[in-house]
Amino acid sequence: MSTGIHHAQITIPRNEEEKAKDFYCGILGLKEIDKPESLKKRGGFWLQAGNLEVHAGTEDGFDRFQTKAHLAYEVTDLNLWRNKLADQGIIILESVPIPGMERFEFRDPFGNRVEMLQRVNKEDSKNESLV
Repeated sequence: MSTGIHHAQITIPRNEEEKAKDFYCGILGLKEIDKPESLKKRGGFWLQAGNLEVHAGTEDGFDRFQTKAHLAYEVTDLNLWRNKLADQGIIILESVPIPGMERFEFRDPFGNRVEMLQRVNKEDSKNESLV
């Protein structure tokens, strides 16, 4: 029986760990966590995102722009992130609306699709529709 999701993995090109850490730790503010010594020779690094680990593994010969695969990070202030990413020159792509969520997406420096989303209070949504 599954009790939840422990981690998700993204891939980055080999030897691009520092550039990826600059983006994921420096810009997105995720915390790097220790990777077991037995796995370090494979390259990549691990991150903590709330209760979920994100493993950045290395993989060459893959066009990350050709996939819809992605991670979605839930945030408390979507507009703050929209502005912060835009200030970094990151192109923001509007997402198809879904009930109860505001969201947008973008690509990391390697082409990985990333989504940011924020839960919308149903009462706030009702009030916004009246404006």
